[in-house]
Amino acid sequence: MRVVLCNSASPLTPIPKPPTFPATLNWPHKTLVGALTGAVSFSLLISSPSSIALDSASVPPSPSSHSSATDYCRQDDDTEAMPETAPELVTNEAIVEEAWNIVNDSFLDSSRRRWSSDIWKQKKEDILGTSIQTRSKAHDIIRRMLASLGDPYTRFLSPAEFSKMARYDMTGIGINIREVQDDNGGVKLKVLGLILDGPAHAAGVRQGDEILSVNGMDVTGKSAFEASSLLQGPNETFVTLEVKHGNCGPVQSIEVQRQLVARTPVFYRLEKIENGAASVGYMRLKEFNALARKDLVIAMKRLQDMGAKYFILDLRDNLGGLVQAGIEIAKLFLNEGETVTYTVGRDPQYEKTITAETAPLITAPLIVLVNNKTASASEIVSAALHDNCRAVLVGQRTFGKGLIQSVFELHDGSGVVVTIGKYVTPNHMDINKNGIEPDFREFPAWSEVTQHLAQCNTLRQG
Repeated sequence: MRVVLCNSASPLTPIPKPPTFPATLNWPHKTLVGALTGAVSFSLLISSPSSIALDSASVPPSPSSHSSATDYCRQDDDTEAMPETAPELVTNEAIVEEAWNIVNDSFLDSSRRRWSSDIWKQKKEDILGTSIQTRSKAHDIIRRMLASLGDPYTRFLSPAEFSKMARYDMTGIGINIREVQDDNGGVKLKVLGLILDGPAHAAGVRQGDEILSVNGMDVTGKSAFEASSLLQGPNETFVTLEVKHGNCGPVQSIEVQRQLVARTPVFYRLEKIENGAASVGYMRLKEFNALARKDLVIAMKRLQDMGAKYFILDLRDNLGGLVQAGIEIAKLFLNEGETVTYTVGRDPQYEKTITAETAPLITAPLIVLVNNKTASASEIVSAALHDNCRAVLVGQRTFGKGLIQSVFELHDGSGVVVTIGKYVTPNHMDINKNGIEPDFREFPAWSEVTQHLAQCNTLRQG
């Protein structure tokens, strides 16, 4: 089984499944990639439509201070090539039961109308009471079973649909990265998958490699999201990776030519107001991709240098993207310790409070422009800045998309996407299906903005 978190409109990156399994399945322990701690699991960029390289072919050793002949190491299971087990060894009934168990353990009924444990147990008895003759029939049963939940985001994925998910790439060099905990409780970055004959694979990067540095910058302690952002750059430019092959292999410096790139989603300009006595830094953010935070920081610093005293962040028609990018952008405006968002779910591992860790990049008065196409990650940012009295919202009520999905691989290569949680604003408002009401419908005077923010902070402190 593989599982990965995502937001409701995003492509997904799967995690390698176990190498073997019995003909009759017991519900395995879930492996969770932390969507809110930087795992590359959200709206990723589409890479070339080719197959995934899952081999761990050896690479000629190169000298490095990171390894020596006397080092003792233990090869991790997930760094080796994982043999596939023939799908026919899994019974049709076991596949249906596996899907049933995933829903039973993790599904969050956002409508709170259709799902109950008693009804769900009865459904299992009805389904598994008879023999399921074909794999196609098993998949049809899973589809109907999930449709009965009444959740538009919980759905079945055929093996072909599931395999496509591993082809998403936000690095620009054809690899997917995930965070793996080591034996000492630390985190290291591992190559989850490669695009066969993609830039990284052709240069010598292999499945299971640990990424140590990017262009000489140590990535120890960095999230997969941060490392992927460092790998991004203009098309046909080069990036140098230092990788450790497997858990026990040599360290090698590899130069890779970028072939895919995220376009900057940030547009900015300086505008004069009040007879030219003050300047406003206008920033439009079209989507939350791997470049969003980095390019927004550049825009804000340049606008500050140009004399901006007020700022506008335009999130109209921004349907979301990488949720982690939205969280990191919200932190740019918040004080240390202030809440960005809460996540809630049936499983305690999905209960999180996300807070800012540093001082804000700017403290100037801020307007966030929103409309009915401001959704998902855009709503997380809008709510975080609004509820912490950092910005006023201007425009229309936002879309109202705040659910979290996981995608689980079943043991025959198919998968299920299941709603397992939702986002809640710092003021404990459920975003999903509600949206966020703006403070002003029409553009206010900046004096109104500063007065509104001052009153908000007074009430908050009182």
